[in-house]
Amino acid sequence: MNWVDWLVLAITLIAIVAYGTWQTRGSKNVKDYLRGGNTSKWWTIGLSVMATQASAITFLSTPGQAFNDGMGFVQFYFGLPIAMIVICMVFIPLYHRLKVYTAYEFLENRFDLKTRTLAAILFLIQRGLAAGITIFAPAIILSVVLGWDLLTLNIAIGFLVIIYTVSGGTRAVNVTQKHQMIVIFIGMLVAFFLIVDKLPQDITFTKALEIAGASGKMEVLDFSFNLNNRYTFWSGIIGGTFLMLSYFGTDQSQVQRYLSGKSVKEMQLGLIFNGLLKIPMQFFILLVGVMVFVFYQFNEAPINFNPTATEVVLNSEYADDFKALQEEQHQIFRDKQIIIDAYVNGTHRDAGQYIAAANASNEDVRQEARDLIDKAGEVLDIKVESNDKDYVFIHFILNNLPRGLIGLLLAVILSAAMSSTASELNALGSTTAMDLYKRNTSPKTESEMVNASRWFTFLWGIIAIAVACVANLAENLIQLVNIIGSIFYGNVLGIFLLAFFFKFVKGNAVFIAALITQAVVIGLYFLDEYEYINLPFLWLNFVGCIFVLIMSLSIDFKRISKIDKSILGLLILILLYFSYLILRNSNLI
Repeated sequence: MNWVDWLVLAITLIAIVAYGTWQTRGSKNVKDYLRGGNTSKWWTIGLSVMATQASAITFLSTPGQAFNDGMGFVQFYFGLPIAMIVICMVFIPLYHRLKVYTAYEFLENRFDLKTRTLAAILFLIQRGLAAGITIFAPAIILSVVLGWDLLTLNIAIGFLVIIYTVSGGTRAVNVTQKHQMIVIFIGMLVAFFLIVDKLPQDITFTKALEIAGASGKMEVLDFSFNLNNRYTFWSGIIGGTFLMLSYFGTDQSQVQRYLSGKSVKEMQLGLIFNGLLKIPMQFFILLVGVMVFVFYQFNEAPINFNPTATEVVLNSEYADDFKALQEEQHQIFRDKQIIIDAYVNGTHRDAGQYIAAANASNEDVRQEARDLIDKAGEVLDIKVESNDKDYVFIHFILNNLPRGLIGLLLAVILSAAMSSTASELNALGSTTAMDLYKRNTSPKTESEMVNASRWFTFLWGIIAIAVACVANLAENLIQLVNIIGSIFYGNVLGIFLLAFFFKFVKGNAVFIAALITQAVVIGLYFLDEYEYINLPFLWLNFVGCIFVLIMSLSIDFKRISKIDKSILGLLILILLYFSYLILRNSNLI
């Protein structure tokens, strides 16, 4: 990196942290610290909600996801508009009327203390892990690509966030996130136009899309009801709706963003704004990844985008085999140039099929290279990430963008990491203070509660840094965060739906059902992980929600109304049919 990039990066990050700390100094009461004084406008809420979800993982992993698998991942977000409408109609008016500081306060009013505590603890577990991952994700990749020390990066990112989150609370998070999202939008737009500009002169944007389409990267919709396909229209509409309902409706890191609004209308407009903009934003980020794929149709890509992985295998006994694969990839690239030229000029009617075949062959070679990297890591006893999806975009940035813009794009990635982590730490501190500390002690003054919230936020920041320091990479980082959420979200959403719509169900039934459901969902996840069954993680949200509803209604069967009993019967039929689909797709029947 050039000194100009370092300067752009440093100025951007320092300005965001300093501005957030300065603008929100002096938050001395609980309302100011935990709900931002209820002063946020709808656009601040919308951008803050979006920034909370759009972590650095979004901007590192999503382009790599599109580079490898195309645009189909956007289907994951199809349930978002539905969830936003439901939350605006049901969740927000109720939270506002009860004047709650956390979503889980409502559960004690409706059920009892132990149900509130259980829901809060489930949130603290999953969000505490996720906070560590949102620090670890950019740190591990930047450390590898830039040669920085991983431990130092984890601590630096964590403490930058802790400074303004502990200092200013919810308002600090909202203020900084608004500016972070502006930096992010500018950075991604610049990256997109530069990628298109770097294509050969005779390759227009339309021709680039045609090349991507010939390679199968523009297949957005998959209407098959097949559990073997992780991202389909139906998994997005059904599983995605349940995930988004739980995330935006019951996850305190999101609830706290819109509870800071001036009024119900501002909160609702903020979420509608998020619902309208989020899918186009994700589509655009995926399109950036597809354009990177097209760029590497004309510029030879490394056989693996993780430089550490390549270094490890070249220093092992598999070096010769790896070099042979590199040469094979080089030959595929040269042959493909002839095919692409024929496709662009329209001189070969079947050229599109040959492009797809060439890319399939290239992917086979890349997979063989990943296998060799894994073997080399085992022999040398070194932890190395062979799956390079998360390194694609950062590799392109560092090797192809001009001075200054590299610093801007790195600022985008680190801003996204900071914005998401700040929301999580803010929510973790608030939930611990309000749902555990205040409920089980008797703080005497407002300042005592604010100080307790600050200390809990600081403590969760340290825990998040610790998780980041011991974390490990998964198949794809954006999937890892969603997997963690899906294990817990369905159960928590079910608890809230019981509270909203099933007035005869009591706390004991919900508490017992939630404990059983959590054990079942974790069991299902591990059965899928070890390939005993086939159940993509998005469906865990649906299963968890339905299961806790059935268990609670069954336990309180004598108390519930006739309508609730009819609903119970319908839910059982749905679960039985879905179980049949799982067994059939797992080849168990």
